[in-house]
Amino acid sequence: MRALPLSAALLLGAVTLHGQTASAHKSPTLSWGPAPAVFPAGAKMAVVSGDPSQAKPFTVELSFPDGYRIPPHFHPTDETVEVKKGTFLVGMGDTLDVSKTNTMKVGAKGNVPANHHHYAVAKGATVVSVTSMGPFAMTYVNPADDPQASHP
Repeated sequence: MRALPLSAALLLGAVTLHGQTASAHKSPTLSWGPAPAVFPAGAKMAVVSGDPSQAKPFTVELSFPDGYRIPPHFHPTDETVEVKKGTFLVGMGDTLDVSKTNTMKVGAKGNVPANHHHYAVAKGATVVSVTSMGPFAMTYVNPADDPQASHP
């Protein structure tokens, strides 16, 4: 495993990225459907293992179209993200700023500690694997970014 360069912002945000060779084996067929309503429209999700609604470890894969953005948010538990396809731009902070993202390509892994504000953008059709402890929860830094929020 070789370490990828990290920006100062990511070091401060305690995100660690590692290069890793993509696995040559085929994953089992996944059952894809729309991502939960807490994600902006357009994402798809498949459960790989566990149950994200339970207080147990889980792994899901999320599929995003090119240009998909997840506004600044945080989770109550640590999460590990691995890029399976495409390019995932990840940044730390309260404002989505593509110029301050770190580029994660296929095989790269990142760890985001609980309650750290972060955001992401898909460059090209992108699939990421997310491993965390349930129950899954996601809170937007700006409540107006939450797709579930009622807007007048």
